[in-house]
Amino acid sequence: MPENLRGTCQGVTRALAATTAPATVARRGARVLIGLLAATAVAASGTGAQETPWTARNPGSENITVLGHIPLGPRLSVADMDMEQELDRPYAYVARMVYGERGPKGTDIVDLSDPANPKVIYEWRIENQDLHQRTGGMDVKHFKWDGRYYVVQSLQFGQGGPDPDLGAVVLDVTGLPDPSTVREVARIREPELPGGFHNIFVYKHSNGRVYLFATVRGPFAHVYDLGTLVEEGPEEALAARVPVPESAEGSGSGRGYHDFYVGYHPATATDRFYGGGTGGYYVYDITDLENPSLLVTLTGISGVRYGHTFTPTPDGRYVVAETEYQYAPLRIFDLQPALEGRVRNIRSPISAWTAHWKHLAHNHEIRWPYVFVSGYLDGLQVFSLLDPENPETVAYYDTYTGPPNTDRYAMFNGAFGVDVRNADGLIVVSDMTTGFWTFRMEGFQGWNGEDWGMPDVSSAQKWDEELPGVAASAGSSRP
Repeated sequence: MPENLRGTCQGVTRALAATTAPATVARRGARVLIGLLAATAVAASGTGAQETPWTARNPGSENITVLGHIPLGPRLSVADMDMEQELDRPYAYVARMVYGERGPKGTDIVDLSDPANPKVIYEWRIENQDLHQRTGGMDVKHFKWDGRYYVVQSLQFGQGGPDPDLGAVVLDVTGLPDPSTVREVARIREPELPGGFHNIFVYKHSNGRVYLFATVRGPFAHVYDLGTLVEEGPEEALAARVPVPESAEGSGSGRGYHDFYVGYHPATATDRFYGGGTGGYYVYDITDLENPSLLVTLTGISGVRYGHTFTPTPDGRYVVAETEYQYAPLRIFDLQPALEGRVRNIRSPISAWTAHWKHLAHNHEIRWPYVFVSGYLDGLQVFSLLDPENPETVAYYDTYTGPPNTDRYAMFNGAFGVDVRNADGLIVVSDMTTGFWTFRMEGFQGWNGEDWGMPDVSSAQKWDEELPGVAASAGSSRP
């Protein structure tokens, strides 16, 4: 890692961690001072306005290799993405939106049979594109049910055009790579909660069912049984709601949650929901999905009124939390005091990380000890959590070397989504303007948590494996 980047990142990390956690200033004072001195030395060494080691001519660290890249169309027309994990199903799904002047509203399917030559093999588009208001596609996830493969494309359409109540479209993609076999099987609508689904997450629960968690315009997340959806239709698919607890910011008069992650916690044999939204961040036990039990709150955090992406480490002890505004770092929290019952609320991060203090990190995927970040204007970033109190950048590649966004919020351009294929370590990024990218990181040929002394738990679902205590198979009816 270049010494100038090391000093800058550590200096900013420690300074931001201290300012957002006043109670820890005294014990970290020496570290903060050292970090600030290092950052000052870097600035004085002649790095100039660039302030980072990545440039348009030299966008990446030596340990990152670009395998492939394809542009996907107009600037600001690419949103989030998702990649299948099975090597014999080499497909990625890219959400398409209109965030600039023009663009499509739907989903692109990318064939990754040759990661060095990714190819778009299918495009799904909402009908009557020009009549539909607002952005269109936003988040996208795949799932497997009863031997078939599906994609859920979240959608957001506004009043004044068709489908303001349409939250998602479900496509059957079992027959890929033959694009003629792709077919729409369901649409999820919420007439009482118009505005669509901003973010979604698909999770295979310990009860054997596969659920879609979706943000809605209400103080809760909706949970849909995807097996019921594809077998019986959407009318009976809504299975549960996960509430946003009351906080100083209320519980969300609009969209209560912005984002979430759901994962199995082997130490307690429970299913856990990690949600970011109004007031901060929340952790629930959702083993009994119809009766969510609140475990931990993270509220009253300096600089945090509304949480965004919120992801735990495989053991559930640490969490990486985003707040989406300029200058905000990713904050790292230790949940252990709350999980042990010593406190109920946590408000002080133990550290923070940012690629560039003037910018904003976006989504992230944890493959311990690495955190893979889609960093908007800073492209792909990778940092290590081996020492959670001192996160350190280990790799980077700037997928977008243009200017900030001039259409809307300045930070919203560049790398939007990131995903990692555990089987072989393939890294993929969706960039709002430059399109779709594939990467390799030196020394990272795949990931299994047990290789690191951690549970083998990540956002990647194990469709054909049963968790301990699972009583129902993936093809059974709802309990």
